[in-house]
Amino acid sequence: MLSDLGPARQARPTGGLPVMSLLVENLQAVGARIAAAAQRSGRTAADVTLVAVTKSIAAGTIRPLAAAGCLDFGESRPQELWSKAESLADLPIRWHFIGHLQRNRVEGTLAVATRIHSVDGLRLLAAIDAAAAALNRRVSVLLEINISGDSAKHGFMPAEMPQRVREAAAYSHVQIRGLMGMAGIMGGIERARRDFRALREVRDQLRGLNVAGLTLDELSMGMSDDFEVAVEEGATIVRVGSALFAGVGP
Repeated sequence: MLSDLGPARQARPTGGLPVMSLLVENLQAVGARIAAAAQRSGRTAADVTLVAVTKSIAAGTIRPLAAAGCLDFGESRPQELWSKAESLADLPIRWHFIGHLQRNRVEGTLAVATRIHSVDGLRLLAAIDAAAAALNRRVSVLLEINISGDSAKHGFMPAEMPQRVREAAAYSHVQIRGLMGMAGIMGGIERARRDFRALREVRDQLRGLNVAGLTLDELSMGMSDDFEVAVEEGATIVRVGSALFAGVGP
């Protein structure tokens, strides 16, 4: 119940519905859209993990969404991740780091993140491996691919990936579970579809190399404006923010 949510009382809807009701309504709507897109691609909603993106969203607004059943949350800023994880440590949240990660932020991020989606270079992968070794654990990661070719985006280039995954397999304290990518800014939904399809094709090519230690089961792609197309093209993880928090203040 909302009365049991503590700091969630600080959240304020911008419309007429109570914040809990509005978040539940948004969550159900996004879930229905994921289910329909999955059905169109011959899958089910259970094949797709919804990660709620919490950039600029206060911890008190996250609580009622977690109470509604959404437990995977993604943060793109290390300090925000650390702060929110501490504030919400009483909840069984699975935190995903989805932004650009500097090597000097790796140790603190590994302390709270279930998975890092945005490994965009071998130097970062090496830093994660070393920090994971110090913690005596294996860390689940995704390799970020600059599938759109946008010079402003981070990530490996598709053509270099066969060599890079062979090199990445040498790191024993990371588990490379798949790929992550973002569609190009320009070009609309059809451009997004082409980019997502291209990411899936890169994943399929890398699977064919049969590199030991690579499972590559996951494709993290699709955000609020294009997650349905991403699901249709094979996404197993979608990163949705504004569609979930629409109408709710920070």
